[in-house]
Amino acid sequence: MAETDFDLIVLGAGPGGYVAAIRAAQLGMKAAVVERENLGGICLNWGCIPTKALLRTSEIHHLLHNLGEFGFAADNPRFQLDKVVKRSRAVAKQLSSGVAYLLKKNKVAVFDAEGKLAGKGKLALARNGKALPTLSAPHIVLATGARARELPGIEADGKLIWTYRHAMVPPAMPKSLLVIGSGAIGIEFASFYRDMGAVVTVVELLDRILPVEDAEISAFARKAFEKQGMQIFTSASVTAARKNAESVAATIEAGGRKREITVDRVISAIGIVGNVEGIGLEGTAVKVEKTHVVIDEFCRTGEPGIYAIGDLVGPPWLAHKASHEAVLCVEKIAGLNRVHPLDVTNVPGCTYCRPQVASVGLSEAAARAAGHEVRVGHFPFIGNGKAIALGEPEGMVKTVFDAQTGALLGAHMVGAEVTEMIQGFTIARTLETTEAELMETIFPHPTISETMHEAVLDAYGRAIHF
Repeated sequence: MAETDFDLIVLGAGPGGYVAAIRAAQLGMKAAVVERENLGGICLNWGCIPTKALLRTSEIHHLLHNLGEFGFAADNPRFQLDKVVKRSRAVAKQLSSGVAYLLKKNKVAVFDAEGKLAGKGKLALARNGKALPTLSAPHIVLATGARARELPGIEADGKLIWTYRHAMVPPAMPKSLLVIGSGAIGIEFASFYRDMGAVVTVVELLDRILPVEDAEISAFARKAFEKQGMQIFTSASVTAARKNAESVAATIEAGGRKREITVDRVISAIGIVGNVEGIGLEGTAVKVEKTHVVIDEFCRTGEPGIYAIGDLVGPPWLAHKASHEAVLCVEKIAGLNRVHPLDVTNVPGCTYCRPQVASVGLSEAAARAAGHEVRVGHFPFIGNGKAIALGEPEGMVKTVFDAQTGALLGAHMVGAEVTEMIQGFTIARTLETTEAELMETIFPHPTISETMHEAVLDAYGRAIHF
């Protein structure tokens, strides 16, 4: 009979849950993780990882249709959608198996079941409606994640109206597509399907796409997407979606007027809802606001011994934020003195569209609203030799500094490989670096990262190549 008594139990094995269990084991705790579906959670199986495999395919498809720029010629390059999807799923499966190995290596007990709080220090398990032995531990970490939010009247059916899950495994390539929502998920799918040849329309309720990004970056990205052929409506809403046999007639309301477009498929990407149901929160002091669990700076809920991390709690809803919360939560439980609360302004955000978008810290508007006098620097990719050599001159880096202290308040980037470069500015913020250290740092040449250096220099009137 399997062990049922542990020091710490984690409910959910996504990028927050499995990391929490492994870190607990490293600290000498007897740890268990309970997962009802796939190890690695949504991110690894239906989010971050398989979407990047798809986006890599669309990037290659784009290059194949622009080979002339690089001196190549190829006749009628084409793709096989079933193989595109198969590769994406294989990548997810490989990494899920890797998580299983890591949990086994760290001697974490894994339970394939649904879990529900069942009194102080108790977690009741069930599989396929059949009760399993109840687990016990003084510390239980909730990491149940979230799911796609649905629009009333435009609920996903998996055939004509999709969520991100359906969009990752299309049985056929749609010729036309409507994406509702222009956050990271919506824009990534819009970019994928556009680069694969679909006619794409994006509708955003707010006044600009990628609304969490700096306004200048949003404007730059919109211009790039429209140049690629996307049709974008902001300050707009989809008020109706009439299903036909193989298409959807959608009514878009924008600028006081309505128009109807007919598309093969619709992707709804309007946010997420925390998975707070069915996990036994009733009768506890755990507080839920807007479908998400409320926690303190160390991921503690209102119920002693119950913690929550990841997409189940507050924004930003990102895998790396969940993993960081997992570590600080477990280290605080273990009594480590060096644990610091999460500073959400140091959590980088990345969107893997074409061109890519990445940022960390405060936007210029947020910095000014917070009372900072700011110095702002810009540098365009067109001034960077490596970007031009790669055929990727479309991009920009923007930096925001406190004019009094030189503190780096925020950094915002759009262009090729910026999701790989943003960590430089993230480290700078973590180290509380000022403009002085950044200007004295030597950046290698030729690299696109030189745009980061020049954007710092530009904030102080010292840019060399602009």
